[in-house]
Amino acid sequence: MTDQLIDLASLKQETIAVLFGGDSAEREVSLSSGTAITEGLINAGFKVKAIDTQGFDLANLKTENIDRVFIALHGRGGEDGCIQGALEYLSIPYTGSGVLGSALSMDKVRSKQVFKAMNLPTADFAVVNEEDFNANTAEMVLNQLGNKVMVKPANEGSSIGMAIANDVDELNAALLDAFKYDQQILVEAWLSGAEFTVAILGDEALPAISMVTPHEFYDYQAKYQSHSTQYLCPCGLDADLENELKVISLKAFKATGAKGWGRVDLMQDDQGNFNLLEVNTVPGMTVTSLVPKAAKVAGLSFEQLVTRVLQLSDTNKG
Repeated sequence: MTDQLIDLASLKQETIAVLFGGDSAEREVSLSSGTAITEGLINAGFKVKAIDTQGFDLANLKTENIDRVFIALHGRGGEDGCIQGALEYLSIPYTGSGVLGSALSMDKVRSKQVFKAMNLPTADFAVVNEEDFNANTAEMVLNQLGNKVMVKPANEGSSIGMAIANDVDELNAALLDAFKYDQQILVEAWLSGAEFTVAILGDEALPAISMVTPHEFYDYQAKYQSHSTQYLCPCGLDADLENELKVISLKAFKATGAKGWGRVDLMQDDQGNFNLLEVNTVPGMTVTSLVPKAAKVAGLSFEQLVTRVLQLSDTNKG
């Protein structure tokens, strides 16, 4: 790992605020992540203040003498560059990606456009704007992408608002539902292969995880509520394929300007080729979350993981 780590002794002299909760559609997951991170940092010997940002005035971070922030806010307001910009305005260092990397990674449409421009593999897609939606939209999209597609709000996470559509009626219904979350919708050609995720820590890709679920896709319930989802790490790929997966993930992470730590999600098509789905700059850190699972296989305890993320927190500027 080539990223420079902040000295641990100096970090333990600071007061660290864990920002979590907030007002996004991912609030409940963020509350769980924030609680786990707070406990991990305390167990690792840090001075920590846990703050639910719902109704919280960020200016109070200065009056409460907060030296550094661990961002555990998922979704809008926390993962899209907003909180990052506010913290930079307040001159408070924070974990993870900066303003640009956060905003670009959060936007699934712009991320896909960057992947395409960088010749990184990703499924074919169409973009549907609410203002342009009409009776012919669904048929036009299916003619372009095939008879089965995945519908995703451009700026939501945790699979919120996502749906599969197999025909015009289903696609119309899925788009109308997705418009409840966003004015711009990403529609992707269906990928039928295995799903993988690669956690990024500094310049290192951690062991890949394969997710196996009886659900038709890895939806919100499969991620956070189901006991039937299987997480395979080692992921079952041979060494060359896993290395290819890691290389693609690191390239995608850097392409969006992400820094510090994060997670890259991919799927295989029916030919076994890897296709990028998205970059997550504030991944879940709950008891069922994927980054802690990968870190454990790499030899890092949860306390060591959150410590490393904190040590990387000066890498986000620029």
